[in-house]
Amino acid sequence: MHFSLSSSSAHAELTTDRLVLRPWTAAEAAAVLDDSRSAQWADDFPAEGDRVIAGLFEQYPAWLGEHGHRLVVERDSGLVVGSIGLFWPPDEGILELGYGIVPSRRGRGYAPEATRALAAFALTAPGVHTVVAGVESSNPASVRVLEKAGFHRWTTEENVTRFRVTKPDLQER
Repeated sequence: MHFSLSSSSAHAELTTDRLVLRPWTAAEAAAVLDDSRSAQWADDFPAEGDRVIAGLFEQYPAWLGEHGHRLVVERDSGLVVGSIGLFWPPDEGILELGYGIVPSRRGRGYAPEATRALAAFALTAPGVHTVVAGVESSNPASVRVLEKAGFHRWTTEENVTRFRVTKPDLQER
């Protein structure tokens, strides 16, 4: 698995084999909140989680920055099929990641592909040594996403299992 950075925009786009992870624009967030439709969206985008994130950008402007939230774009079709993001800023070197792929595109391996790329990118950010994600124990598909993306079980509290991935060379930095 590889990803590449594009410097064509103010914030880095991440490109994987089948996806482009690109920052949200203010106009896209407004369209999601206004229930507008875009020809560049899969028919079932946005999902509820995308609406929640779009509604929080004003409160958390850093989420629109380089290490924030991104739209997941299917390279073959050019359609937005979900979103993925980092809940910037990190807390003592730990950064949380969240993701969602629309139902019409699930089961294709997009979520692990996007998660792996964004986690690798996050671990290059200054001061970040660990990326974490929480999953409800009743959601085995999301558990599999994190396992396929290289995350390892960390803790379980009540109904949430937390996974993490860390820099392999912590001692050298």
